[in-house]
Amino acid sequence: MPADLHEHARAAAHPAARPCPGCVTDTLADRPDATVVRHHRTVVKAHAPGTDPAALRARVAVAAALPDILLPPLDPAPVPLGGRLVTHWPLGRPVDPDDPDAAPWEDAATLTARLHRTPPPPGLPAMRGPGKAALAVARLAADAPGHPAVPALLGAWRALPPWARDEEPAPPGAVTALCHGDLHLGQLVRHPAPDGPWRLIDVDDLGVGVPAWDLARPASWYACGLLPAEEWQRFLRAYRAARGPAVPAEGDPWPTLDVPARALTVQTAARSVTKAALAGRPLDEAEEALVDACGRMVAPGGGPV
Repeated sequence: MPADLHEHARAAAHPAARPCPGCVTDTLADRPDATVVRHHRTVVKAHAPGTDPAALRARVAVAAALPDILLPPLDPAPVPLGGRLVTHWPLGRPVDPDDPDAAPWEDAATLTARLHRTPPPPGLPAMRGPGKAALAVARLAADAPGHPAVPALLGAWRALPPWARDEEPAPPGAVTALCHGDLHLGQLVRHPAPDGPWRLIDVDDLGVGVPAWDLARPASWYACGLLPAEEWQRFLRAYRAARGPAVPAEGDPWPTLDVPARALTVQTAARSVTKAALAGRPLDEAEEALVDACGRMVAPGGGPV
């Protein structure tokens, strides 16, 4: 697939098949669930095998309709290639992981709030966040069954309500909205590169769901001690200032965020433990903090994350 995708990216970037001396073709990601290749200013993504074509078309159509929030596709129609569906996107500049002081927390929060306030189009699938969490836990049980962290993680997972484990729909009366489904700073790029406005990327998990899920990863990091309080407050203040519906406009946000934050903590810990077990290495400090948080969830009294 990468070789075919490289040629496809070149053809998508230069449909007239003209020579392109000096153009760079890079593999930006090559995982079982996605392969991403850049050629010049075009990025092509091969989605996971078995991706539902209708669901992906609906999600890409949302990005095309909301270019001030989501990175708009170059072509709204996914195309088949090598047994997988491929989408086409303009090149953007991602967040610099080596410059945490420049992390665009306010932009991330404002874009997320605007997404949540946008009425979802009819027929849009459910947001896939809980399903991805369930998949991470299933992989943990399959790939790292003997790891000493597994009992705490599975106990924390079983303590979550069924909707957060992707076993039931959102509970009756819950606020639902158009959600990103996998929000973190890696899901933002500047477009046009290098200094255009920030836009959200990656529509694979986009759909209708509980909007607090999109706030849950930074909330989890904050609760686990992995995100400084000031950065969490910057994100939360900006989200509220943009009238995001996931949390009350003022007061304590944690009654709304608690369950999603716990779910994201278990998901992230499960992925970390699985990767460490498969690599035969010990957990690092951040991974240990996530596992410890899961242990607190199932301690007597059910302490906070």
